[in-house]
Amino acid sequence: MEQIKVTIFQAYLFWENAEKNLQNLSLRLSGLREKTDLIILPEMFNTGFTMNVEACSETMSGPTMHWMFDLSKKFECVVAGSLIIEEDGRYYNRFVWMSPDGTFVHYDKRHLFSMAKENEKFTAGASRVVLNIKGWRICPMVCYDLRFPVWSRNENDAYDLLVYTANWPDKRSAHWRALIPARAIENQAFVIGVNRVGHDGNENYYSGGSMCISPAGDVVYYKPEDEDLYTFTLNPKDLIETRENLPFLHDQDKFTII
Repeated sequence: MEQIKVTIFQAYLFWENAEKNLQNLSLRLSGLREKTDLIILPEMFNTGFTMNVEACSETMSGPTMHWMFDLSKKFECVVAGSLIIEEDGRYYNRFVWMSPDGTFVHYDKRHLFSMAKENEKFTAGASRVVLNIKGWRICPMVCYDLRFPVWSRNENDAYDLLVYTANWPDKRSAHWRALIPARAIENQAFVIGVNRVGHDGNENYYSGGSMCISPAGDVVYYKPEDEDLYTFTLNPKDLIETRENLPFLHDQDKFTII
C-alpha cells in the first residue's frame, strides 16, 4: 500500500438539472491544482435526490458517464459518485467508479430509502464490490446503506477504506455524525462520507458534514454547512498500526447475508 490522496466535493446541487450541475461541478473542480488519486462526488450528483426517474435517468452511455470519463482523464484519477441509471426498464441508484482509461465499475445501492419511496422507483443492488487504488481496497456504499452495519461489515478483512456518497438531510445530521465514526471503529477502516449542501426541490435542507474518520476514530476531515472542495492524504501506516495494536477483527462473529 502507498499513500493515497482523496478529493471530496461537498457540492450544492441544482434540482433535477443535470446540465447545470455538471457545469457547476466542472467549474469548481477546475480550481483543483493538487494531484489526487480519487475524486468523490455526492449521491445523485447530477440531479439531487429525486424520485422523478423518468425525467432524470440516463443510460450507461449517457452524457454524465461521458462527463465522468472526461474529468477522470483530465485529472488522471478515479472519479466516483452516484446517478440514476435506467437499464432494461429498471432504475438504479448507481455508484460509478470511473478510471482515466475509460473503464468503470459500478455498485447499485442496496438499501433503498422507503420513507421517500425510493424502493418503489428503484431496483436494489444485490452485491458489494471492492475496488483498488495503490493497494488500498475500497468498498463503496450509498447513503441509506450507512444505517445497516451488517451490510458494511469488514468480514474477512475485505477492505481498507469504506466510502459513503450521500444526500443526507440536516434534520438527521446527528445520526450521520454518529454512524460514520462507528463504522470506522467497528471495521478498523478509514471511512469517508461525502454529502451535499443546500435545499432540494422538496425543501429538504442539507448541511453537508462530509468527513473522513480514521480506523482509530480520529477526525481526518470534517466540513459542515458550506460547499467545499478539499484534498487530504491517507497513510497506510495509520491503518496497519490500528489493526496491529487492537486486532479485534479476528474475533468477529461469522454470518451469512441472505
